[in-house]
Amino acid sequence: MSVTTAIKRSTATLNTTGPVPALISFASSIVTRMTGNSAFPTPVPPLATVSAAIADLQTAETAATARTKGAVTVRNDKRAALVALLRQLESYVQNQADANLENGAAVIESAGIAVRKTALRKPRTFTAVQGATSGSIKLLAARAASRASYEWQYSTDGGKTWTFAAGTLQAKTTIAGLTPGASVQFKYRPVLKTGDGDWSQAVTIIVK
Repeated sequence: MSVTTAIKRSTATLNTTGPVPALISFASSIVTRMTGNSAFPTPVPPLATVSAAIADLQTAETAATARTKGAVTVRNDKRAALVALLRQLESYVQNQADANLENGAAVIESAGIAVRKTALRKPRTFTAVQGATSGSIKLLAARAASRASYEWQYSTDGGKTWTFAAGTLQAKTTIAGLTPGASVQFKYRPVLKTGDGDWSQAVTIIVK
């Protein structure tokens, strides 16, 4: 039986914030990296158009630095024009990366553009923490499925006997009325359409 593994899409992220000199340097680097790059046979917009916009912004920045009258407004307009072209170029690079998902990140990075990092969530493990009031414990478990309920048990005698707490539709609950200072064990199991899951390993906590 063959197993198909889904390939995650790499996403280009273009940072055009910061001072004008940094933007000029960044845009110039992209043009250099994309020139003659086989991954980008027909850039949109053409790299010559982007280079011309870079040159226009450089000239306007020089005039603005010299405090030429009206130069700041012109410089800002030229900056906006270059950013718009870079956004179009980002879309083109993204399309090329999407056409080659397996090497999408390498395609994007070869253009001098960063790849957006995907935040990784740590899988939730079964934990017990102190509740909001004395004698209560909050339990958090891993979500088993979109439609699942959960059964909970606790033991105050080291696991010799277990008491059922109220079941829930969410992978969390709070058990109250426990004796402060007592060592209590907790466990849970998911209840699915296909049947009951296995009981989890017990966790132990001293009630406060």
